Amino acid sequence: VQLVESGGGLVQAGSSTTLSCAASSLNTGAMGWYRQGPGEDRELVALIIGSDKTHYADSVKGRFTISRDIAKRTIYLQMNHLRPEDTAMYYCNADLQQTYYSGTWHYTEGRYWGQGTQVTVAS
Repeated sequence: VQLVESGGGLVQAGSSTTLSCAASSLNTGAMGWYRQGPGEDRELVALIIGSDKTHYADSVKGRFTISRDIAKRTIYLQMNHLRPEDTAMYYCNADLQQTYYSGTWHYTEGRYWGQGTQVTVAS
């Protein structure tokens, strides 16, 4: 499975932008977005299972929306009210795994990665 991201770039704080990730195959399983800021660990931002089951990091809840167009084999990340701390390289990921234990869902990154797209939020 190949993943190709688009979107991102330099944006102003408070503005919006949308990332896209097109997959080469329909068999991608759960898909999501990770990000890695300067000097930080990579973190899961959002994921989507099927067409409508979603999960978000607390830091982006209410601001970011992940969606999926199955026919186009594409997922999107609509990012609103952007903050300087959202500055990071954003990576599309496919075939994420989910497990349920200790009363909550846990997610593990999938096998397939895009090349990444930079989002820089200027204050």
